[in-house]
Amino acid sequence: MKIVLSGFYGLGNTGDEAILKAIIDNLRAELDHPEITVFSLSPEKTASDHSVSAVYRGWRHGNKEKVKALRKADLLISGGGGLLQDTYPTKFLFGPLPYYLLIVLLAKLCGTKVMFFSQGIGPVTSNWGKTLMKGLANKADFVTVRDEYSKTYLENLGVTKPETVVTADIVFAFKPDEDTSAYDSLNLTGDERLVAVAPRPWFEHEDAYIEKLAWTLDELIEQRKVTPVFVPMEPPYDTNVSKKVQALMKHADQTKILGEHFTPNQFYNFIEQTDLTIALRLHALIFAALSNVPHVGLSYDRKVESFLKRSGMWEHSFELGSFTKEGLLEQAIYALDNSDAVKQKMEPNVQVLRSEAIRNVDLLREQFLNGGR
Repeated sequence: MKIVLSGFYGLGNTGDEAILKAIIDNLRAELDHPEITVFSLSPEKTASDHSVSAVYRGWRHGNKEKVKALRKADLLISGGGGLLQDTYPTKFLFGPLPYYLLIVLLAKLCGTKVMFFSQGIGPVTSNWGKTLMKGLANKADFVTVRDEYSKTYLENLGVTKPETVVTADIVFAFKPDEDTSAYDSLNLTGDERLVAVAPRPWFEHEDAYIEKLAWTLDELIEQRKVTPVFVPMEPPYDTNVSKKVQALMKHADQTKILGEHFTPNQFYNFIEQTDLTIALRLHALIFAALSNVPHVGLSYDRKVESFLKRSGMWEHSFELGSFTKEGLLEQAIYALDNSDAVKQKMEPNVQVLRSEAIRNVDLLREQFLNGGR
């Protein structure tokens, strides 16, 4: 089977690169020698990292190659991740939403079937974005979304033609390879109580949450002797936020920042070694859940809240714009002091999410290989 992957690939975002690895690994595990082409902003690196064909994803060049790949393909996989949203400015043909939907239109013009794969939908608030969704998203042949909220959101946008099934983020089917490079880079003694911290920039709430997070980490250092380690899932932006947090801390000298050039697999293996993860970044939280590491989320988006409800950790987590530093400290200490109980609570939920993630590929096979469409 010839498959083209379209997503936020080749831009250095750890979460999206984890999605790409999970999709490729699971396609290869479940299908018979699939031929995979990825639309990537860094096609040479993507091709080298994953042993796939790759084509430049943007419109500035490589358009003939994109058309050629789609004409040869049996299926375009659009996803995973939160591709279909207009949080960032959306103009007539510019912005994430027009880009991904135009790739879908191009695939259909080339006679290629389309699957929205393990996507998180929204927000779509502009009139133009809503028009594009209703006009072009309905051209998909089959849809899986990573939470119930996304399914409802699609229906409310008038995207009703393709069958839509709720599964889970494909990163729950992540297949890690043992690699301790990130952990080793910190020159730790092995006796530390590690807290992974995965911040991100976030508009009007950034200064307020950074101050609260800095206070909380100082208190955790004083009260529980932890070593906070910042994990920059999207450098340099997350690295810059991490340094802002450090600048407000009394005990910044007792924190560390991981380097920017580790792979998703290396970040995963580091988070697996921690005692607690505090994060805004969705895929840092997913890595923690997969590793059965207690996690406290600061939800800046419905996708984070939806995940935390499914992992069982929402009652210990917060909306980004309305948490207190005392509340965050209380939940972080609870997770550290009651680690076994928290892990026991999380484990069955994560097993369900892992099965649902693998189901994305099972559904692909049913729809497009086993006498499907």
